[in-house]
Amino acid sequence: MILEAVMLQVKNGLEQQFEDAFRQASPIISSIKGYRSHELQRCIEEDGKYLLLVQWENLEDHTVGFRQSSEYEQWKKLLHHFYDPFPTVEHFERVNVS
Repeated sequence: MILEAVMLQVKNGLEQQFEDAFRQASPIISSIKGYRSHELQRCIEEDGKYLLLVQWENLEDHTVGFRQSSEYEQWKKLLHHFYDPFPTVEHFERVNVS
């Protein structure tokens, strides 16, 4: 399992519109092969700051399966205009510490 983590900074005053658009976009990402789950967290300390966490079966499900799909074009159209600056996407894998 791969965890995609993205810190999103939404333009000032557009937070509610972003959240509404994200609700609309959620079924898009959840329809992709290899998708496991996602959640959006709103920062308490800083207005307009969000954390998006998405679980994928493997890295390619995100980087190829989603990012190179027509569904991603729909996702971009709904969400990408809200961000300033544009976010950096990072991928993580679980470390066995026990």
